[in-house]
Amino acid sequence: MIYDVRVYTCKPGTVPAQLKLYEEHGLAPQTKHLGQPVMYGFSEVGELNTYTHVWAYESQADREKKRAAMQADPDWHVFLKKSREAGNLVAQRNQVMVAAPFMK
Repeated sequence: MIYDVRVYTCKPGTVPAQLKLYEEHGLAPQTKHLGQPVMYGFSEVGELNTYTHVWAYESQADREKKRAAMQADPDWHVFLKKSREAGNLVAQRNQVMVAAPFMK
């Protein structure tokens, strides 16, 4: 099992608007291809103006296959366009992590 951890930084005060945009236009096409996220949340303490989502995959090949299908979906591109136009995002960090052996 691998985990794709994605952290997005927004302009101050725009996380709620970005999450609403995602809920309305990105959630359906993304979960259609990737399944349900392990976690989707925003920061209340620490590095503010950020939100994080984590996706689980059986393998890197599984991740690549699912993400390629999502990238080919026109509905996903509608969300990406709306997100670009909103201009809320300023940075993104991604990590693909492997679970420790004792995590089952």
